[in-house]
Amino acid sequence: MCGILATLLADGDGHCVGDLVDGMTVLQHRGQDAAGFTTASTSQDWEKVTFKTVKGTGMVREVFADPKRAQELLGNVGIAHVRYPTAGGSGLDDVQPFYANFPCGLALAHNGNLTNSERLRKELVSRHRHLNTTSDSEALLNVFAEHLAANLEARRRGSVGHAGDPLSTPVSPDTLFDAVERTMRRCVGGYAVVVLVHNVGVLAFRDPWGIRPMVFGERKSRTLENEYDRAVASESVALDTLGYKLCRDVAPGEAVLLRPGFPVLTQRCAERPVHRPCIFEYVYFARPDSTMDGVCVYAAQLKMGEKLAAKIKRQLGDRPKPDVVIAVPDTSRPIALQCAYSLDSVYREGFIKNRYIGRTFIMPGQDMRRKGVRMKLNTIKSEFAGRTVLLIDDSIVRGTTSRELVLMAREAGAKNVYFVSASPEVRYPNVYGINISTHNELVAHNRSADEVATFIKADWVLFQDLEDLEDCVRELNPALKEFENSVFSGCYVTCDDEESVATSSEQGSPRPGAKTPLSRVSPEAS
Repeated sequence: MCGILATLLADGDGHCVGDLVDGMTVLQHRGQDAAGFTTASTSQDWEKVTFKTVKGTGMVREVFADPKRAQELLGNVGIAHVRYPTAGGSGLDDVQPFYANFPCGLALAHNGNLTNSERLRKELVSRHRHLNTTSDSEALLNVFAEHLAANLEARRRGSVGHAGDPLSTPVSPDTLFDAVERTMRRCVGGYAVVVLVHNVGVLAFRDPWGIRPMVFGERKSRTLENEYDRAVASESVALDTLGYKLCRDVAPGEAVLLRPGFPVLTQRCAERPVHRPCIFEYVYFARPDSTMDGVCVYAAQLKMGEKLAAKIKRQLGDRPKPDVVIAVPDTSRPIALQCAYSLDSVYREGFIKNRYIGRTFIMPGQDMRRKGVRMKLNTIKSEFAGRTVLLIDDSIVRGTTSRELVLMAREAGAKNVYFVSASPEVRYPNVYGINISTHNELVAHNRSADEVATFIKADWVLFQDLEDLEDCVRELNPALKEFENSVFSGCYVTCDDEESVATSSEQGSPRPGAKTPLSRVSPEAS
């Protein structure tokens, strides 16, 4: 679950690096493994323009620990990426953006995951394309480049007068949109993509299901009258921070082209797009101050708290009533606040967060996650001592964090510890960009709620109902009929009999090309 950002300043003499660094710092919650930036200029003779790239492992502030690094990124147009590793290796070579010098100079950054990446790699290699990494993003870049090259060659052959001159075949919007359309036919999965195109600008597109989020906005140029800067981002909060007005979400299967001196061009590139945004975005990944697919994330989380409270009232039975509701910071705080209010209970801050520790869910390895919980959170013991405590978290995935939190609550003197999840049981792997890869690492797989409670050492565990979770978002935007909810339901919207994905055997992880049949949803059925 990475974060992406692209900016195009109207002033060709301007430099967008400040916007890119600030915007990606705001999107840091989407990935902490690495960060990469690529910029260029639209004011120079296009033959002399070079792409400038800065990459590094760690957070944005670590990549730019030396302020002089920002001076390497001159230019008014650029793309940026923060990495949350789900595919590919962990070295610097796997850090995005990726670059291809053919057919015209392309740099690509990608949020999501392709489920047929191995098949694509074999096809590309068979046509003598060299892939330097195992990243699905590099495969996606080469697929797009391949189609763009074919379009440009067809245009060259059809040109008159200078057929042998490559400069007579400019990269037109039609050639780009057609390349996106052909790319979408071949690439299966969830993806939001930004591409820096040499001598053109920025091209952005979103998968035909709208699984991964993407928005675009504009602001008045700070140096040119009646001109506008434009940006594309994973979340609206990045636009807010940079002073851009949110125009709208990029639609499923849509491509957006940003060029200096021209209006924004958009085109639907998927034949039958169906909107199925990832429901997990609203629970965990997106910031509360973001608006995604017309839904304020904070408002959706408040509704989650209301519905949780209603279920708690129905199922509490003769268990002792909670004396206090405590959120697991930070993502579950709005949910816990509203739940406490609806229960007519007391809300307290029981955990204090060390803000210099990353998100434990996206840390690699169980041992690192377990250690990260203790380093990230500490208890206010007076809020636990002698009380029946209702802990609310956004989800229970592997159970590592949950068990540590329950133990910390007991060490602080809690009499009873109830653990409530704002999400349903996470029972199935994810293949669209969330690092939930195997059945055997999911604590709720083949376990009841009582068995999960035993595993995490809680007195009671309660999960949100899937229908209630989806209603929390749907009530704020009735146009959203269905969602990508595979980690809860086991239904994968993109898979088919030829390229099944997301099954895991007793030994392993979902593997592209696995032939175990899965539930699926077709566009025609929606």
